[in-house]
Amino acid sequence: MQSVHDANEAQARLWNARAGEVWAEQQEMLDRLLGPFERTLVGAVAHFGANEVLDVGCGAGATTLAAAWRLGRRGRCTGVDISVPLIEVARRRAEETGLGTCRFIAADAQTHAFEPAAFDAVISRFGVMFFADPVAAFVNLRQAARPDAGLAFVAWRGAEENPFMTAAERAAAPLLPELPARDPAGPGQFAFADAERVRGILAAAGWRDVDIQPLDIVCTLSGEDLDAYAARMGPVGALLVDLDEDRRDRIVAVVRQAFEAWVTGGVAQITAACWLVRARNAG
Repeated sequence: MQSVHDANEAQARLWNARAGEVWAEQQEMLDRLLGPFERTLVGAVAHFGANEVLDVGCGAGATTLAAAWRLGRRGRCTGVDISVPLIEVARRRAEETGLGTCRFIAADAQTHAFEPAAFDAVISRFGVMFFADPVAAFVNLRQAARPDAGLAFVAWRGAEENPFMTAAERAAAPLLPELPARDPAGPGQFAFADAERVRGILAAAGWRDVDIQPLDIVCTLSGEDLDAYAARMGPVGALLVDLDEDRRDRIVAVVRQAFEAWVTGGVAQITAACWLVRARNAG
């Protein structure tokens, strides 16, 4: 059986190698795709009346920076991510935009020794489903939060409600037998599909007033962005790089055709079926 340490090491290896580099390269496309969720999380920061915000799994920093813009000089935002390539992009973006109220930490949020009781809000955009031990992770985050601090995060619901997110795998499977099967019980994109499991994790970690609501947001990809998504992102994109050109081109063409089911007028419209989860630190 895989230990917590080994599982976290696997995530670190993944996001500090090709996966992290690809996400860093595709940061602008991903920001366009996932941008609508920023308003939801920045709104939660305002609702909590927060001044010190921790953004978990911050990636290239888009949500952290959005929260910092909202708070202005009165607040400070900290982003944490296990991926050094993504944190480097986030730091550069903060410098370029003059947001000196932002800082970024390359670390595992499950185990990092945050300053105790430092934050009055903890937020995350799709960054909390990858913990090897989610209860331990949310205990660690709660210890970093002040008494009565707010928690707000967005997580995917099930794969069946998000067919776009697995369309590439389904389309490529006949041509790509080496494609690994997803582990529904392990850390990953759909690990928080079961709302009652999420509720139990947060309760066991000491968070109270847990509220879980469905959140369905339409996200868009231009034709150009969809081409990049088909060729570079997800489990299929991770394998394409090592294939010969002919096989790669055939798989990309099949995947791109599968995405046409979501395209109208040259633009893909995807309904992201998610949970908006909110809670308070029990103190």
